[in-house]
Amino acid sequence: IVVGLAGLLDLGYVAFYAIGAYGLALGYQYLGLGFWAMLPLGAVMAALAGALLGFPVLRMHGDYLAIVTLGFGEIIRLVLNNWVSFTGGPNGVPVPSPTLFGLEFTRRARDGGIPIHEFFHVSYNPNLKFIFLYAVLCLVVMLVLLVKHRLTRMPIGRAWEALREDEIACRAMGLNHVLVKLSAFMLGASTAGIAGVFFASYQGFVNPTSFTFFESALILAIVVLGGMGSTLGVVLAAFVLTVTPELLRGFDEYRVLLFGVLMVVMMIWRPRGLVRTSRSGVALRKGVAP
Repeated sequence: IVVGLAGLLDLGYVAFYAIGAYGLALGYQYLGLGFWAMLPLGAVMAALAGALLGFPVLRMHGDYLAIVTLGFGEIIRLVLNNWVSFTGGPNGVPVPSPTLFGLEFTRRARDGGIPIHEFFHVSYNPNLKFIFLYAVLCLVVMLVLLVKHRLTRMPIGRAWEALREDEIACRAMGLNHVLVKLSAFMLGASTAGIAGVFFASYQGFVNPTSFTFFESALILAIVVLGGMGSTLGVVLAAFVLTVTPELLRGFDEYRVLLFGVLMVVMMIWRPRGLVRTSRSGVALRKGVAP
């Protein structure tokens, strides 16, 4: 939404990703909030952080916006790293295992809890937690894609695309460009917060080294490679950019080089992305007056 539809060059995605992840870790540590409570709360927290950042800076354009969002991502990482008394600093924070109707995916449950394998009288399998997380993640991704699909066909979605193509013309037509951009920024931040909650649950531990600029750059690469505004293209690009580095593990010394070469070849072969977006609207025939 942020880069593909609204055309905002956001390099601070990792900040909202970290807010969701640390929200789960610290929410459990200080408030006893678990996975299910933090899934919506992580989205809300990240969206509010996006609003606080976005409102004063979205009047900027291009490189200036990219620099400010990049700086925000680094500020969040440094705060997490240096606020030792609250975030644990470089030592990080443990994250609780998710539960399903109170059943835990650990070998031994906490006080008063019941492990899921004991409840169903099966042998313990550490992969049950990951299967559960992937299943919930697939449902959330489908819900997000559905919401995005609906939004692109609503006036707000048209406004995002119009601002991406020609902001001056949109402002001349009376669109409040700051509020339109802010809505895209907040929605993008909320999905990052949800992703952070899943990441923290999957890892079982979070520390600041997991939230570097590389994560933001990877997300931007996925959007560009998939095709600006293309849902199917972004899904395919996410799969390609996730699987390719794993396939190149056998060439450990040259993995990054080979990965870069493949990216360059892909951008030469498909400069508009893996899946091009079809432009909506009515095309006027040449020589016919509107």
